[in-house]
Amino acid sequence: LKDVPDNCTVVGNPGRIVKKQHPQPAGEVDLDQVNLPDPMLDRMEALVKRLSADILATIKADPALRDGDIGKINAVVNEKVMPYVNFRRMTSAAVGPSWRKASESQRERLQQEFKALLIRTYSGALSQVRDQTITVKPLRAAEGDTDVLVRTEVHGKGDPVQLDFRLEKDAGGWKIYNLNVLGVWLVETYRSQFAEEINKGGLDGLIQALASRSSMPANVPAKN
Repeated sequence: LKDVPDNCTVVGNPGRIVKKQHPQPAGEVDLDQVNLPDPMLDRMEALVKRLSADILATIKADPALRDGDIGKINAVVNEKVMPYVNFRRMTSAAVGPSWRKASESQRERLQQEFKALLIRTYSGALSQVRDQTITVKPLRAAEGDTDVLVRTEVHGKGDPVQLDFRLEKDAGGWKIYNLNVLGVWLVETYRSQFAEEINKGGLDGLIQALASRSSMPANVPAKN
């Protein structure tokens, strides 16, 4: 008779090994053998963490960004944000059903003017960036999901600020297509505003209104 090797299961006569477990290193916690982590979801969560930290670090390091330099802000957005945003979907959702009637040139103009408007609208908030950090909350998603909500909080002086992202997975990976600031979803907010402009002047009227609003001076707080 021979002893059964450690971490093995033996059946039959003569005995044969049918299962061999590899011992777990001391101090490691065993993985859940049913709900194994989805590598794609891990990448998506890591994307939000990395993108948020990178943008905050860039803003903190450049006083011109905090002062509302639109040219620099636009360059940072193009370099660090737009590759991870499905801005076509974001714009089409904000425009609503009229997007289907838009020509390709109108769609390009709508995306261009919508992005410029968002940069103008939020550039003033950059002056408040100091020592903030972003915490990503536990992800609520199932393996194989292709549309997920990532909830985060921005911590600084005062109460934490809710900042949530909607992401979808396409052939190019995970892309952001909507965001929620303090309980208000960006796309839904602009959809009602855009609908009013479309009712008054059609898609061209909306494009003109966006161009007019995005060309206004940014509301940057004065320096003390």
